[in-house]
Parts: sequence; structure tokens; C-alpha cells
Amino acid sequence: MLSSHISARAIGSSIRYNTSRYIGTLGALPAIRKRWKFTSTQKQQQQQSSRAYSRNSPKNEQKTLLKLLENIGSRREVEQYLRIFSEVDQQRFAVIKVGGGVLENELNDLVDSLTFLYRVGLYPIVVHGAGPQLNKKFKEAGIPPGYSVDGVRVTSADMLRIARNVFSDQNLKLVEALEELGTRARPIHGGVFIADYLDKEKYGYVGTITDVRKNAVEASIKMGALPILTCLAETPSGQLLNVNADTAASELAKALKPLKTIYLNEEGQLTNSETKRKIDMINLDEEYDWYMAQPWVKFGTHLKIKESKELLDQLPETSSVAITSANQLQKELFTDSGAGTLIRRGYRLFKYDSLDNVNSENLQSLLEKDPQTVSGYVTAYLSTLSQRPFKIYCDEPYDVAAIVTYDKSAGIPFLEKFSVTEKGSLNDVTDKVWESIKKDNSQLFWVVNGEEKDKAWHFDKSQGSYTKGSQTLFWYGVEDIDKMVSIINQFTASQATPEATPLSKAGTRAYSTSAYQSRDAFSAYNILRRQYSTTASPAKVALIGARGYTGQNFITLVNNHPHLSLSHVSSRELEGKKLEGYTKSEIIYSNLNAEQIKEMQKNGEVDCWVMALPNGICAPFVQAVDDAKAGKSLIVDLSADYRFTNEWTYGLPELGNREALRTATRISNPGCYATGSQLAIAPLVPYVSSPPTVFGVSGYSGAGTKPSPKNDVNYLKDNLIPYSLTNHIHEREISHHLGTTVNFTPHVASFFQGIALTINIPLNKTFKSSEIKELYEQQYKGEKLIKVVGDVPVVKDNAQKHFVKIGGFGVDATGKRVVMIATIDNLLKGAATQALQNINLALGYDETAGIPLE
Repeated sequence: MLSSHISARAIGSSIRYNTSRYIGTLGALPAIRKRWKFTSTQKQQQQQSSRAYSRNSPKNEQKTLLKLLENIGSRREVEQYLRIFSEVDQQRFAVIKVGGGVLENELNDLVDSLTFLYRVGLYPIVVHGAGPQLNKKFKEAGIPPGYSVDGVRVTSADMLRIARNVFSDQNLKLVEALEELGTRARPIHGGVFIADYLDKEKYGYVGTITDVRKNAVEASIKMGALPILTCLAETPSGQLLNVNADTAASELAKALKPLKTIYLNEEGQLTNSETKRKIDMINLDEEYDWYMAQPWVKFGTHLKIKESKELLDQLPETSSVAITSANQLQKELFTDSGAGTLIRRGYRLFKYDSLDNVNSENLQSLLEKDPQTVSGYVTAYLSTLSQRPFKIYCDEPYDVAAIVTYDKSAGIPFLEKFSVTEKGSLNDVTDKVWESIKKDNSQLFWVVNGEEKDKAWHFDKSQGSYTKGSQTLFWYGVEDIDKMVSIINQFTASQATPEATPLSKAGTRAYSTSAYQSRDAFSAYNILRRQYSTTASPAKVALIGARGYTGQNFITLVNNHPHLSLSHVSSRELEGKKLEGYTKSEIIYSNLNAEQIKEMQKNGEVDCWVMALPNGICAPFVQAVDDAKAGKSLIVDLSADYRFTNEWTYGLPELGNREALRTATRISNPGCYATGSQLAIAPLVPYVSSPPTVFGVSGYSGAGTKPSPKNDVNYLKDNLIPYSLTNHIHEREISHHLGTTVNFTPHVASFFQGIALTINIPLNKTFKSSEIKELYEQQYKGEKLIKVVGDVPVVKDNAQKHFVKIGGFGVDATGKRVVMIATIDNLLKGAATQALQNINLALGYDETAGIPLE
């Protein structure tokens, strides 16, 4: 079974390093990645270092290259992509089409991106347009743009004369900007694109490309310079003709067959005009007909998808098209997630219910590479597989394969294997295979062995889970509680007395419905009863303390939650008033006391109690629920009253207690400062040499609604107020749950919402900034509510967002002190969102149900 999953984007193959001046430094490349985005100060420093680079000494060249690469980031990504980049000739790395708008408005970003590629030995071939510049010059000359009804710019002799000068000027501008940064570039105005008139009578001096001559391009790269081409073509007799820049780039790609054909524009992506969201990836083999049939796929989007298919049909399978922006080019090329829209041919998927049509050699090779497969037993396993009903789901090259078996007595299909190669993990084939499995199987269960952090993909795909030891049983679609309890019993029994199966280290084979007696049966039944009862109808939530900012945000989240509804909201100040902003039903504020809560609990009126009260107040209400002795309704307390109590589960799932939360009935919600601080410090706890310090600044909403100097906007104007200088409750909370002393000082500022945490951590080991960032990326891989970034996050970008953002990662000269920044919305992930996340886990829903994700 697949023990980890990366939802990522494949990049294909690329270029061989053969520039001698880089040989001494290439050994460092597999450990480094840089996302090169400059501030003005950084740009000035880069220009100075570039001049030093271009002057003379190999030592300076080596230092400069290492400086450019030292912060590149994830080792795994760079190793993967640079290994691929080493496989093809230089001119086959990438053809990049640059729109005229990019030259006009994003020249600095473009030059920075191309210089980065040049410094690591990559030679993209640039073809640029000049649409906005031409329109401006035509307007100045009193010449209308002259487009035909089919969108072709009709070009007269006067227009061609202007176009030649404009293209020459824009080409020179780009070349000079590159040379200023020490990047050798060669202007190529002609001799590459050979064309005939498209229709001289109808379009004038517009050409259709008939041939591409590569000599000038290859010569430029051989000389160590980036080829910069205009999109003007010429007839065999030498007459200049105007051609579309996208068409020129496409024809050049057909001739050179590059890894990537990249279209840079200001939007930087294709967008679904209905949802207004970026189209992240298009797999043409599977999705082309679907996209072409969508009513919103029209105009430029329709044309670009159609042209991309026509191009990729003539290129190797590994080639792809990307639409992105100049400042996101490195992210598109060097990261798994990419930046713009990736279009590729993809692979077809297959299903087999017999081994006769399966490529047994490829399947066996894939299964043998699976870390959960017992060595030497694949052949025996495949021979036993044919003795029972099964389906194999796989892609064409066998980068992903899943095996589902069907035991008639169990009645529920069992996913025995889900194996993925490294190449398969770097694209979305895993999800495509999963979609195929789910389409055929309305119910499914499977077992995964390994640590919790390796199971994030499986939790996302399942509706329920049960963990015993290092193994987790997952399922979806099972409506029969007794049947699922039987499966759980067999799962726990198989761990107690594992069978020696021929394939899996997990010790699991197809399950039957014969009941195993297990000491876990009662707890398993209670887990399932709660999960199934809450999925049948909305869970009823009572909010005690609804007046505050956190209560209001929680109400908004519940209003948009697919499985929760408010049954009661209690507020002494608002008693008798109508709850505004809640649309599922009409709710009137009440002022519940402990006796009323006890009766409501006895009557089964509430599935989940949320205590949004100040510290020290909610104990009588909790006691009332306990005294009712009418089942264990869930209680989530947002105060600090139970954060140090072992009988309550501390609700910070990203730090390893998800399984405890899935069975919890009493959850203490972490504090806002404490959530951000713990998530920012936790990955480095093993390396802390002395107590970290946290400088926290919160918006004044954190001071609550009761008037005080800390939420007085006039007093806060032009001010920053420190408070609780020592022994703040969050200081004790952070230290207690991290298991290491942390010094914390809070402040309140004049903004309303959000928190900034500046965290200084002394280390017992030397680190680079990139190594720390990689450590955090690995720790929080797959976490939907944590974003690890290279830049310094700021409060205004995180306010009203549901995630924690961690970044900066500044390391001092000794390498033994790091300063990082974390931002969090104190009312959302610091309170209401965190509470909903915990409720979802405890009630058996998807962890992020009802939480808007970016």
C-alpha cells in the first residue's frame, strides 16, 4: 500500500550541462533550490554580484553561482528535476514565448527568471511578441490595428515597416537587460522562420511558417548565449512577413522538440470562467473532449487548449505546455506544485479483471518496489490473485497500479495494493486512478502501515478510519454499521495474530464477515455509531457564549458547513434577539443556565457543545453535561480552562494527535498565540539549545469585546502595547505542550484581526536556511491549513484566512540561530476554524469540511 502521497506536477525531461565553468559547482545543485524573487535592495546586490561574476576569476564565478543557489529549497524537488534536466540536449530545454505585455510591464521579473536559468546552465530559447507596443505605434501613426474577422492582424507595407522597428527595439531592450545582469544573450531578428504569404490579397504581409532553420539558435547556445528571437519571418527570397508570436513559438517547438513550451503572459494561467479558479493541469488524453464540450471554454481558452493539443501531438510524450507568468517561471519549472496551468498529453488508464492482458513484468516490477511489499513474494501473490475476483487499475507505463479484490462473503471490496513509482508520485495519475476506483466501487476499505504523517492522502480519500498500533484501517461508503464493526474486529484480530500473507507487511488479506471477538468491539461500535448517526442528519451544535468575535466567526462557519446546524446560541447580553447572519433556520438567542443544559443533554437535544466563554467560567456548564449521564456528547472548550488537563484532548491535529481527536468527547481548543507558536517551533524542538523567544503582536480583536485600553482604537493609534510581560497563559501553554521552555511576550497593535509572531530559536546544530525550510515542508507536507513559504509572511495577507503561514527562516552567520515569522488569524485558525477542525475530526467528518480552502 502506498505509504505517502505527493500531489504534484510532472515536468518531463530537459538539458545536459556542458558549460565547463559550472563543473566545479554542479555537485552542490542537487541539494539546493532558489525561488528568485528580488526586492529592490536584493536586485541591487544581485547586479553588483553579476558584474563581479562577469569580470574574471573562476573563484568569483563559483561564489556567485553558489550564492544564487544556496537558498533554492527542497532537496527532493531539485534532485528530481535536475536529474531530469541532465537527459537531453541544451536546445531542447524550453521554448519560451514572451508576450509584448510582459516586456512592457514585467521586464525585471522576466530578466530575473531568465538569468536564474542561465546561471544554473539552462538555455531557454525566447520568442517574443510586441502586441501592445505595435498598437501604440500604429495609433501614433494614425493606422487602425486592422484585424480581420478571423482575428488575424492585416499587415500593410507601412505597418510592416513599423513592426520591424518595434520588434527590433523590444528585442534589444530584452537583450540589454539580460546583459546588464551578466547573462549573455544574442539577438536574432531573422533567418529562423521561413514563411509564405498566408493570403496576400486578404491579409497583406502576413506569413504562414513553412520551415524553421535552427542554425542560428544552436550557434547561440553553443557560444553560451540565450537566443532571443523576434516573431518576424521571411520568404525564401528575403521578404519580411508578420507572424503570430504564439504560432512562431509553436513551430519552433515542433522543430526542436523541447521539454517545455512555455507561454508567459500577464495573467499567468488559464482560468475557469465559471468558478473563477485557475486550471491547474489539463491531461489531454483523458480530458480534451470534456474541455472542448464545456460552454465556458471559449475564445482564448478554447484556442490555447486546441493549439496545445495540436502541438503536443507532434512532440514526445514527455513534452508539455505551460502557461504562467514571468515571476512564477522558477516555481513552474522547479517545484512539484507548479505555478500556472500545465497542459500535457498524459497517460491512458486501464482496468483488467484478468491477468491475461496485464503486462506482468511491469506490474511485478512495480509491486516489488513498493516499501510495504515483502521481498520475494510478488510472484506467489500474483499466482494466488488469479484464484479470486479482482480488478487491476493502472496507467499505461505502470507508474501507478491498484488491486481491488472482491470477497462475496464480505460484500465490500478490499483495496489490497496501491503502488506508485517516484515518477508516478510527481503527477496526478494517483488521483486519476483513485477516481476510477471510486467510480466502480461505491464502498471500499483498505489498510495502510506506517506513521501518521505518511497517511495524509488516505485520510483525505476516506470517510472513516480506525488505527491500531502502526496500522490504520480506512473506508468509505459503508452504510451498514454492523458490517463495518465486523471488519474492524477482523482488523484488530489480524494484528493480534497476523497471518503470513505472501505480499503485504501489514498482515492483511481479503476479509470475510465471520465475526472475530475483540476487546475493541465496543469502542469500534461507538466510533461508528457516532460517525454514521452524524452523517445521516446534521449534527446539532449548541454555542455557549455567542456574543464575542470568535462566536460570530464560528456561527458563520457552521452556516456554511454541510453536516452541522446550530440548535442553540446562548448569550446573556443578547437574550431574546434574533441571530443575524445564520440562514439554515431561525435562531433566537437564549441565556442558558447549568440546569437547562443538563435537561437538554438528557433529552439528546445537542450533539456538540461549544464553550466560547472567558477563562474560568465554563466549568459549571461542563459539569452539567457530565451530570446528565445521557451519553457522551462532544464538548469543545475555547477557553484555557482544560488545556493542561490530561482527561481532555488538546486539539492541535497537525502536531500528531489526530487519532486521539477522532475518538475524543472532550476537546480543549488551543489558544491563538499558542497555535501559531507551537506550529512554528515544533519541527525544530529536537535541535533547540536554549529557550526560544516569541515576540507576538495581535490585532485588538484578541482583547475581546469588553472595553479596555487594549481594544480602544484611539489609544492604540500610533501605538504598540506590550502586556503580560512574563508568565502569560499562552507562554505556559506553549511550553507545556511542546515539552520545552519558551519565552513569550504579547503585544496588541492598532489593526483589528490577525497575529504576527517573530520567533528566535537557538540551535544545537548548524543549519542552512534552505535546510530548515525543507524540514518544515516535510513536517507539514499535506497539511491543508499550514503554508510554508520562503518569504516573510505579513499579517494583512493572512487576515480572514484559515491557515497558518510560516516563513522567513533567517539563519545567522553561525548557522545556529534561526529567526522565522508565523502569521495566523486569531479569530479563525487561532479559534473558530481550529474548533471546527476538531469537531470535524471528533464527529467523523472530513477534517476541513466547512472550512474555505485556498
